[in-house]
Amino acid sequence: MRNLILYALTIAVSVTAVASIRSADADDAVAIAHVLDQLHDAAAKADGVRYFNLFAPNAVFLGTDATERWPIDEFRTYAMKRFETGIGWTYHVRERHVYLDDDANTAWFDEVLHNDKYGECRGTGVLVKLKGAWKIVQYNLTIPIPNEIALDVVEMIRRQETRK
Repeated sequence: MRNLILYALTIAVSVTAVASIRSADADDAVAIAHVLDQLHDAAAKADGVRYFNLFAPNAVFLGTDATERWPIDEFRTYAMKRFETGIGWTYHVRERHVYLDDDANTAWFDEVLHNDKYGECRGTGVLVKLKGAWKIVQYNLTIPIPNEIALDVVEMIRRQETRK
């Protein structure tokens, strides 16, 4: 029953992604949604091999901390140590929008994610089609800050930076 529910949720997210693609071939829409769904699934299952096979060789991962600009090889070194302990990270897709360039070889996306620890997050990025397969060249994970508290957060960051 659990597998059936997960399958239904995957289809629902994929349908949302397909509906959001502009000027896209249906096959590309499904393939892009599948890559992003697999990214989150592999991370949740600490499956580093599958996770990193979804990235292009020159990819960059931007984490939530301002210092986290990871060329993919550096990110792989960091993340594989964590994955080897059996611990990954779980983000549930709530909404996704995907767009295709006119050449149908470049796509960009934004998605609303939920994480039990961090709450609502946002993922954005770019994929390119390499040898017929969609690969992630940039993924940017952020924690959206409500405008009403943005200045307070900025002040907290400034205080943190002066302690370093």
